[in-house]
Amino acid sequence: MDKFRMIFQFLQSNQESFMNGICGIMALASAQMYSAFDFNCPCLPGYNAAYSAGILLAPPLVLFLLGLVMNNNVSMLAEEWKRPQGHRAKDPAVLRYMFCSMAQRALIAPVVWVAVTLLDGKCFLCAFCTAVPVSLLGNGSLVPGLPPPELARLLARVPCPEIYEGDWLLAREVAVRYLRCISQALGWSFVLLTTLLAFVVRSVRPCFTQAAFLKSKYWSHYIDIERKLFDETCTEHAKAFAKVCIQQFFEAMNHDLELGHAHGALAAGPTGSAAPAATEGVDEEREKLRGITDQGTMNRLLTSWHECKPPLRLGQEEPLVGNGWAGGGPRPSRKEVATYFSKV
Repeated sequence: MDKFRMIFQFLQSNQESFMNGICGIMALASAQMYSAFDFNCPCLPGYNAAYSAGILLAPPLVLFLLGLVMNNNVSMLAEEWKRPQGHRAKDPAVLRYMFCSMAQRALIAPVVWVAVTLLDGKCFLCAFCTAVPVSLLGNGSLVPGLPPPELARLLARVPCPEIYEGDWLLAREVAVRYLRCISQALGWSFVLLTTLLAFVVRSVRPCFTQAAFLKSKYWSHYIDIERKLFDETCTEHAKAFAKVCIQQFFEAMNHDLELGHAHGALAAGPTGSAAPAATEGVDEEREKLRGITDQGTMNRLLTSWHECKPPLRLGQEEPLVGNGWAGGGPRPSRKEVATYFSKV
């Protein structure tokens, strides 16, 4: 049990590595899902393209949304975007950095799905089988004699070998090889383009805007850490509040029971030694409450935290503007006073 606790704490402290691992697992899962998926082309002129487009686009969209949902920073981004400005301005660059960071990880699984689908070729074959150039690959002399609906019906059955009846017009294996060759070429081109794009985003972009990139990255980490510390402080306060409340409840019940017994004073004698220890425990928990000892005050504190978070400048006496950076000229000089005393 201790090992699992250590692993969980490590994942919490290394959230970026954890999310990268989750995205990698989702990418592998998407490839496994496609290999286990039973692709059944309808082999009808009006349905092949719609079915193929659904297989190519719908699962990547679902995987992208799952990647966003599994990222803990989604709620943090929404909260930062919708919160009132208060004493702290909202920086659009930080919001863009947070969204781009989440989107990059969430796009890994959809990219893998699209790449695997194109490299396999079944989806492309089903979608574009009616566009095969029969005049170049088959018996072109028979094409003018066929009406367009009949030609489309024959070509739409190319992905289905059990019902294809157009070998006299076009050999099925020729059409399959032709379309799969194009699909694999598009698949490798897609992989190359996405790899180059990821390289540019991850490597080249920070080189041109290094200062802005560092600022956005720093304040993004700050917002995440601040939220975690606030949640931990609220949890600590709630635990101390509940402990003191329960302790007071039991003390009140004990007092009522003592009043109901004739020998309450004698019964309290043996337990008198435990009373100071219990009192010390309650005092320690009261210190954790930080003076907030009722529901209304706690609700006002939470509302104030949401509406006007503290400015991002510590230990300053001059008025703060914007996102917490003080405006105006230099600070006035301080007078240094030395005081001497002697022991008598």
